[in-house]
Amino acid sequence: MTSWNAIFTAARQSSRNMRSWLVAAVALCVLTSYAVVDMDKLLSLAKERYAQRGTDVMTQWNRLITDNKGMSDSELLNLTNKFVNQRLVYKEDQEIWGQTDYWATPLETLGRGTGDCEDYAIAKYLTLLNLGVTNDKLRLIYVRAKQGSAANATSVAHMVLGYFAQPDSEPLILDNMITSVRPAASRQDLLPVFSFNSDGMWAEGQARGDPTARLSRWRDVLDRMRAEGWSLAANPASTSR
Repeated sequence: MTSWNAIFTAARQSSRNMRSWLVAAVALCVLTSYAVVDMDKLLSLAKERYAQRGTDVMTQWNRLITDNKGMSDSELLNLTNKFVNQRLVYKEDQEIWGQTDYWATPLETLGRGTGDCEDYAIAKYLTLLNLGVTNDKLRLIYVRAKQGSAANATSVAHMVLGYFAQPDSEPLILDNMITSVRPAASRQDLLPVFSFNSDGMWAEGQARGDPTARLSRWRDVLDRMRAEGWSLAANPASTSR
């Protein structure tokens, strides 16, 4: 693991020497995915599982998508971060699901109105894909987060969503612990470990292959999303906005 500052310094020194998985994650991606959703099916499931609350929140989500396509990426990041953060109450998986680590679909998360860090990040990721932000700009990032005072700090596993405007850009971080979207360099409390999306997985500047082969919980949540009407499809190399 290394600091954000070290990552950016290495990236600026040599584009060929991509020691940061943050840069390599974007540069090595040859396919980008886009998301579509069967909204009729999603609304039907929301009503069936979560009654009126589920119908209301997924209707709001659909309105977010339909009303804001075509806006700038910066605007979409802030809208998405605010939408998800304001509609969820943080709870641990054990309390919600009776399991130590469960990755929920956006429908499960928004329908219940609660989730942990992975659930916030996944919901934001799928929302931005549906808004038209291309997959090559988005990474789910597993980090170690420092908590507590400097004299009594602890490090905990955490997940955020990263947005890269360009392959060598400093990413912007969408996080449930902080209400605003912030550049990674300002997040000295986070130590990046690895990143992934629907196209690949990266760590320590190296591609690590198919994330569904290495991350069983990612594979499981993608399967459940497909059953709910979500679709992630490969698209020929980047159609970046």
